[in-house]
Amino acid sequence: MSSTDYIAAYLSEVSSLASHLDRAVVDRMIDLLVEVRAEGGRIFFLGAGGGAGHAGHAVNDFRKIAGIECYAPTDNVSELTARINDDGWESCYANWLRGSHLCSRDAVFIFSVGGGNAQHHISMNLVASLRLAREVGARILGIVGRDGGYTAQVADACLIVPTLSPETVTAHTEEFQAVIWHLLVSHPRLRAHEMKWESAR
Repeated sequence: MSSTDYIAAYLSEVSSLASHLDRAVVDRMIDLLVEVRAEGGRIFFLGAGGGAGHAGHAVNDFRKIAGIECYAPTDNVSELTARINDDGWESCYANWLRGSHLCSRDAVFIFSVGGGNAQHHISMNLVASLRLAREVGARILGIVGRDGGYTAQVADACLIVPTLSPETVTAHTEEFQAVIWHLLVSHPRLRAHEMKWESAR
């Protein structure tokens, strides 16, 4: 495949995926997040790799634009690495959530390609966090790829980015994580503060 053909095919997939996302799930996410804010709850964004990068960016946007208190364990490298060193990778996020006193007013929001898989022992740090969230009655949201994994099994609202090509699962899942969280914070029901460039005249 030539470079030009790959570019055309990739962008065609982006367009197709955007039209096939489940909009009812996005609407459900908005309902849940409005509830979290009304109850004075917090959002805890969890991800690894690209999902960790998205988590930090989403914390900024939801705090600044939507006016919701938010955190991500990956934003504090000192605490995260101490927990990994002392407790292990599998429990580091869940123990961080315990230290943050995760409760029923809060939400855990997952950014993951596979969503975690207990049977195959994949992303067990996310699985352990989701189990804790269920124990305390926190809301669970996720934007994931493939079959959605454990996140899709337990979430109150989980958007699965469909697989169009096995070669672009990660790329499309992670790009649509950013698309959807930006949709959420800019939605009229969640946007509490004007964004800089939208308010500049």
